[in-house]
Amino acid sequence: MTTLNEINKFLGPKKMAMVGVSRNPKKFGGAIFKELKEKGFDLYPVNPNADEIQGVKCYKSVEELPDHVTHLFVVTPRQETLSVVNTASSKGIKMIWIQQKSDTPEAVKAAADAGIPLIYKKCIMMFADPVQSFHKFHRFWVKAFGGYPRMVRSAN
Repeated sequence: MTTLNEINKFLGPKKMAMVGVSRNPKKFGGAIFKELKEKGFDLYPVNPNADEIQGVKCYKSVEELPDHVTHLFVVTPRQETLSVVNTASSKGIKMIWIQQKSDTPEAVKAAADAGIPLIYKKCIMMFADPVQSFHKFHRFWVKAFGGYPRMVRSAN
């Protein structure tokens, strides 16, 4: 089960690579990229078919990412996710968030086998502050009905 601690650890640095970014800002991957940029995130888009997305240098693959990028957000079609996770593991990525509808049991297992902390089955837009619009409403309802991740306190 994903904890709020893990979510905060992922989002805290406000820096991540994003695989599955669309060149079209109206498509899902393009819209999330735009919104995260507007929230102040330092993003490293990965798209093999683009040199630049929304004014940001684009990387052709996870392997091309700078070594200082340690967090990876995945918004790919499901059939691509396992390959992305395996490549991220080889690259030395330290933490992965797979957006809802991009996760597969095989990708989840690959991250676990590699010892990479993984967040999945959660929409990043419900947690990337400031939470706005529909996501704010959705977050309210998830909290109201007990499905919101909890903060886990150390026993020490």
